[in-house]
Amino acid sequence: MTSFIRVLMIASLALSIAACNKEEAATEQPATQAPLAAPTTTDDAAWGEYLTEVVRRNLGEISNSPYLYYLPAESTPNFEGEYERLLEKADLDIARGILSGNMLAFGSPASARMADLIIASFEDVDPGSMEGVRVLFIGEAADNERVKAALAASGVTYVFVEAT
Repeated sequence: MTSFIRVLMIASLALSIAACNKEEAATEQPATQAPLAAPTTTDDAAWGEYLTEVVRRNLGEISNSPYLYYLPAESTPNFEGEYERLLEKADLDIARGILSGNMLAFGSPASARMADLIIASFEDVDPGSMEGVRVLFIGEAADNERVKAALAASGVTYVFVEAT
């Protein structure tokens, strides 16, 4: 019986220490992350790494894998075909319904065309139907306001990150 009490005491002490460590970790300031710089080229691999890191830093409370939409540079052969396929994919995803707690992340070296794609994808979304969904747009500041205005009625939480 004495060894059982000792085990309970040790377990209780271990849980107390773990709880204190958790509280300390929660109150500590997160480490400052180095600022990100968007690629200066149209290299898809470089853009992929950059966009992945921006998405990771902006997940917040999102625990599900985000829906990622990447459009290559306009100089890419068959760019219009790429644009149409991505628009179709985004339209289908959104038409099926995105549940609260999910993220849609859009990024491209062709910021204006990506903005066009986002706006077109949200044209038929019912007002307030996407509460709790986060939409991340990584692009140029010149495209931010028109995307923000197009998404306002949907109820999404809109986050813009300037690709600089």
